[in-house]
Amino acid sequence: MSIPQQAVCPQCGGTGWKEIESGGARRVTRCDCVVGARAQKLLERARIPARYEHCEFASFEPGYAGPNKALDKALFEARRFVEEYPVESNGLLFIGPIGVGKTHLAVSIIKELIAGKGVSCLFYDYRELLKQIQNSYNPQEPTTEMQVLRPVFDAEVLALDELGAVKPTEWVWDTVSHILNTRYNNKRTTIITTNYPDQAAGETARRSFSQSEAARAAARDETLGDRIGERMRSRLHEMCKLVEMQGVDFRQKVHKASRRDF
Repeated sequence: MSIPQQAVCPQCGGTGWKEIESGGARRVTRCDCVVGARAQKLLERARIPARYEHCEFASFEPGYAGPNKALDKALFEARRFVEEYPVESNGLLFIGPIGVGKTHLAVSIIKELIAGKGVSCLFYDYRELLKQIQNSYNPQEPTTEMQVLRPVFDAEVLALDELGAVKPTEWVWDTVSHILNTRYNNKRTTIITTNYPDQAAGETARRSFSQSEAARAAARDETLGDRIGERMRSRLHEMCKLVEMQGVDFRQKVHKASRRDF
């Protein structure tokens, strides 16, 4: 059965390779059609939610509420990370309040890495990941804990969204420790977003969760250290570069603007 003419790539004639000239010599390289097909498969496997499929660097708007140096810097750091990867393989930890674009930048990074460098990436909402792991303990579920975790461990770049969004318990602390330590030991790159501020400087590290510690955390604004444990917060500083983001909640601003339009 012959391949329809329109299905054959005009650059490579269906071979998957194209000739290029480099330094006066001619050589072959993978055709754009092959690179594009691989990128599409990687994008489908990345699990980017439909809500964030539009997210790209070009659509990030740090100046929608006026000049904002913090958001400009965050965009700069995200772009630079993509440009320097894999030479620079330390991840990024985006910290800031709701609606400033942390997830937007995380998704933009993995989309750029997939499209431009063919990197295997995976996006996971922290809450959804923990829920899937818990569900795997049900004997009636066909998926095992390791089947859930293996892609998380193996992804070349993991974007973990909303870290700390689940109420801390011993199980939560053990699980997040297992995930982050495994990726750290395997030298995998992790991009993280969180709404919780970094641990206040000078506060004594805590080794285990207790009711008294929960009471202390409840008496003030909780930090990332409260939510995932001080040991893991410290580990994140080894794994990621901290990028703090401050600004107006973009979603609330858009919602208010849309209400005025009616």
